[in-house]
Amino acid sequence: MTELFLDKFRALVPAYFDDQWSAEDGLSKEELQDLMEGQDFDLPLALRDFYLAVGAVEDIMEAYHFFWDPDELTIEDGHLLFLEDEEEKYTWGIRVDQLDVPDPIIWRRNNARGTWKSEEGTFSEYVLDMFEWVFEEDAVEE
Repeated sequence: MTELFLDKFRALVPAYFDDQWSAEDGLSKEELQDLMEGQDFDLPLALRDFYLAVGAVEDIMEAYHFFWDPDELTIEDGHLLFLEDEEEKYTWGIRVDQLDVPDPIIWRRNNARGTWKSEEGTFSEYVLDMFEWVFEEDAVEE
């Protein structure tokens, strides 16, 4: 299986934590497989690579928004939910009919209204942009 997005996500560690990436920062393929046991869907390649690259870095998994652990992923409203904001006003997901796309478009649900809106960016674009925004904002506040 290809590792198309791994290097991009691994680069988050040295970019924002002044440390080199190490294997302990990500989930192993076996850990991810164990956590996905019982799920009746496959992860898009970009989301899979995200967990393999940085799925064990708490400062990334819980940076401003909260990425769900693989065993917490769920399907609602025709979307695979994977991320929510700290106030639980919004949840992000991937349309179920796009799970076979390597880097699918991300959608955001307004939880109060139950309405979905496209973020008009792929998973990798959205995640990389989000961390740039979160960590640059943190640097400005210091």
